[in-house]
Amino acid sequence: MRDLEIVIPLKSQRKPVCAALFDFDGTLSTLRHGWEAVMGPLMIEMINGEGVADENIVKKVEAYIDESTGIQTIFQMQWLADAVKRHGKNPEVLDPWQYKAEYNRRLMKMVEDRVRALEEGKEQPENYIICGSKEFLNGLKACGVKLYLASGTDHPDVVHEAQALGLADYFEDIAGAPLGQISCSKEAVLRRLAKERGLLGEQLLVVGDGKVEIGLGREFGAITLGAATDEIRRTGVNEIKRKRLIKAGAHAITGDFLCYEKILNWLNIS
Repeated sequence: MRDLEIVIPLKSQRKPVCAALFDFDGTLSTLRHGWEAVMGPLMIEMINGEGVADENIVKKVEAYIDESTGIQTIFQMQWLADAVKRHGKNPEVLDPWQYKAEYNRRLMKMVEDRVRALEEGKEQPENYIICGSKEFLNGLKACGVKLYLASGTDHPDVVHEAQALGLADYFEDIAGAPLGQISCSKEAVLRRLAKERGLLGEQLLVVGDGKVEIGLGREFGAITLGAATDEIRRTGVNEIKRKRLIKAGAHAITGDFLCYEKILNWLNIS
């Protein structure tokens, strides 16, 4: 198990963190673990039509899924629509929203089974939460930090899943992807915090396992904590995520939140 890893030292003299924006899937929740195994075959199937997938297309799909982790699903489906046109192997090219509907249909069977098991008491929330998450959230709240949740998952779904895990009440606001709209909920939340609450730069903490939120956080001058989570074990560091998050500019890396006291000390708010 690796402890908190400081990648870019923070200034010793800085304003205290007042708000924290968390990504959801893969950062706090593992309910959607395995989404890549749904999206990959879908993309390959749609690009190839009834043909046999060649290795080149498989590699391109795998590379795109890896690099696009964290963005809104509709943008991934736009890429798919373009790829279907570009390769010309499937004469039927669908609208990106149609691809998203099919992806959601396949994915939600798995997710809904997990949520139902939670709601019926057959599973415990801790089985789908990254270790130390609740302790970290409690620690931030105890220090007066306002918490916000943003996700590329459709808004009703992320709210439902956060409630099923007992995490919804930690947050001042939960922002998922608006239904039928192309927008980035994470960027929208950051802009709102900056504009409405006057929180700038180092007063914001952004926590996520994807390069999208880390990159946005750096763009807004926020402190960024990369969550290089192992979604199977729910503890320890995923080296692939770690390298991706460091490249995106994360100030620090953690594999889980069991070291939450050290994270609070690092933020100078404990």
